[in-house]
Amino acid sequence: MRKRKRSLPWNLVVVATVLLCLLAFVEHYKNWYSLKDGNLKILSGAYYQKIPLVQVDSLLLVERLPEMERQSGFSWKAREKGVFRDSVRALRVHVFVDDLRQQKIKLVHRDSLVLYMNLGDSLETQRLFAELQLGLDALAGDRP
Repeated sequence: MRKRKRSLPWNLVVVATVLLCLLAFVEHYKNWYSLKDGNLKILSGAYYQKIPLVQVDSLLLVERLPEMERQSGFSWKAREKGVFRDSVRALRVHVFVDDLRQQKIKLVHRDSLVLYMNLGDSLETQRLFAELQLGLDALAGDRP
C-alpha cells in the first residue's frame, strides 16, 4: 500500500482562500458605519466613503431610488451596493442599500455628490438619520 502524501502548502492555500471568502462575505453582508468627530464613515466591502458633515448640503429620507446605471457594484435580492450613474443628470451616485423595500437616506455633499444608504433594520436607519440630523443642526448652530 502506498502512503498518501499530504501537502502542507496546498492545505494552507485552501484555508487561506476560505478565510478570505469569509472576510469578503462579512464586509459585504451589511453596511458598517461610524459617526465620529464630525465625519460619517461608511464601509461596505470594497466601497468606502468618508464624508465630513460640514460638506453635507442636504439630508432626506426617500422611498425609492431613481433610475440609475451601474458602473461597478452588485445587486442581490434586496441589496444594492456600488457606484452608479444617475440616468437623468449623469451624476455619480454611491449606493449602500441593505434593503430596497425600506426608506433610504439620501445625502448630498460637496454640492452634487449623492449617496443613498440604509441599514438592514429600519429602526436603525431612522436612528442614523436622526443622529445625522442632530449633527447637521449642531453645525448650523455653530455657524454665524
